[in-house]
Amino acid sequence: MCAAVRTEAAAAEPRSRTELVLRRQAPWVRARRGLGPYLLVAPAVIVLVAVLGYPLWTLASLSLQHFGLKELIAHEGRFVGLANYTSIFSDPVFWTVVLRSVAFTVVAVGLTMLLATLIALLLGHVSRPLQVLLTSGLVFIWAIPPVVAVDIWQWMFDFEFGVVNWALTALGAGHFIHHNWFALPLEGFTVITLLVVWGAIPFVSITLFAALAQIPRELVDSAQVDGANGWQVFWSVTTPILKPIFLILISLSIIWDFQVFTQIWVMLNSRPGSGYFTMAVYSFFESFRITQYGLGSAISVVTVLALLVVTFFYVRQMVRIVEAPL
Repeated sequence: MCAAVRTEAAAAEPRSRTELVLRRQAPWVRARRGLGPYLLVAPAVIVLVAVLGYPLWTLASLSLQHFGLKELIAHEGRFVGLANYTSIFSDPVFWTVVLRSVAFTVVAVGLTMLLATLIALLLGHVSRPLQVLLTSGLVFIWAIPPVVAVDIWQWMFDFEFGVVNWALTALGAGHFIHHNWFALPLEGFTVITLLVVWGAIPFVSITLFAALAQIPRELVDSAQVDGANGWQVFWSVTTPILKPIFLILISLSIIWDFQVFTQIWVMLNSRPGSGYFTMAVYSFFESFRITQYGLGSAISVVTVLALLVVTFFYVRQMVRIVEAPL
């Protein structure tokens, strides 16, 4: 019996030594494993800081200076603190531009989400060949560069040769021959909004179509067996499941549409009137037409801060989706 005890003790001794070594090595192993993800992410963080950090720092610095044409030539601005922010916040034009930007964004995002949802639902109920054809058309529209798209719409709504004027007149909608769509900001923004929505629909509709394909068919069949019609199925089954995707797409659309610049600037031949100023256009105009770079930078900082709120909401939704149980 004593021999058996000695044998067990001898066998236990190596195990205890092995456990002791592992305990001593565990903190270092855990440390190396903990640093691994950060080391992998570090290059991307460094690139982001270099690409975004320096321009944002320069922008914030300029917003605290009086920096006009004279200062640009001298390569030295005059520090004025928050004077630029006080100036824009006390300017009625700034608040008019803010309200116009918000209204434009709300209308553009609302139309985009509505039409894209309808197109996504349509794609789910057509034959496979037609589905491929429509999806290819959407991708083609999405691939068109914004400047090229603006040129196309300029010709469509041209004062003298526009096909839209001819079509509306031929359909009896009124006399639109030689009608200038950009004489009034309301009509001009209607055209610009349609252009922005037209360019945004492909991405949103294809994303929603892909999400719709992931909805279990059993849920839809069960709702239909219970007597639910198409609208009830969409509202009670489809919408709750796609709510995170809807929120993400709405957040992205707000970010994109609130900073629209190219469509407005190019459509109006780089000469937009004050009635067409959005936050992006207003900032550019103050900076490079009035040569008040400090004021323009302050407007840009306010725009960035407003978009950061939406970006935070977007990132939070992304994290929730990733952490959601399968």
